[in-house]
Amino acid sequence: MGTILNWYWSGGPFMVPLLVVGAAGLALLLERFSYIVLRSRIRARPFIEHVMSLARSGRTDEALELCAQHRSSLPDLGLVILRSHSDDGAALQDVADAAIRGMVPALTRRLAWLPTLAITALLLGALGGVLNLHDHLMSLPLTAGAEQARSLGLAFALRPLGIGILTAIPLVIGHTYLREEARNNVAQLEEFSTRLVNALTDRPDVRLGHR
Repeated sequence: MGTILNWYWSGGPFMVPLLVVGAAGLALLLERFSYIVLRSRIRARPFIEHVMSLARSGRTDEALELCAQHRSSLPDLGLVILRSHSDDGAALQDVADAAIRGMVPALTRRLAWLPTLAITALLLGALGGVLNLHDHLMSLPLTAGAEQARSLGLAFALRPLGIGILTAIPLVIGHTYLREEARNNVAQLEEFSTRLVNALTDRPDVRLGHR
């Protein structure tokens, strides 16, 4: 452990900002993963179909009870729509749309910071590498025997750049994954709201093609 710490701290003054950026990115990744993936973890397709079956058979109380048993975006939206007690399809859809608009910001909040932190890590790594390389080359004598020392010093000088790249990679991958998960959640909310409103107002099921 001591060897690893010595290797890290010997990379120059920019290793500390890189550590801060990496810690902030990791904390943000974990927080967003917990909210978008774990908190919304529900077998969406079976849940939607079960609620649709209950709603179309007039068993609204059972549909409400089913939604109340879960804590995620889909059941929350179902509770909002089912508790509206309206036969007006347009009014129900307005309620559903308003609920979705209130849920979307919570799904996408702070996601844009992940690529920002990744770029910051790359820039800090590049700047730290350039300054380390400059300081190292300036400290060496201009003799033929110094060439080997110059080559060895290059690996040390570019250490911050390597750390910056290693920090940026998981942040970029994590941002892409979480963004797609958020989009899937929003698509499920939109489908669920439309189908549930249709079920409560005796309209055809847009997914199953009922006539």
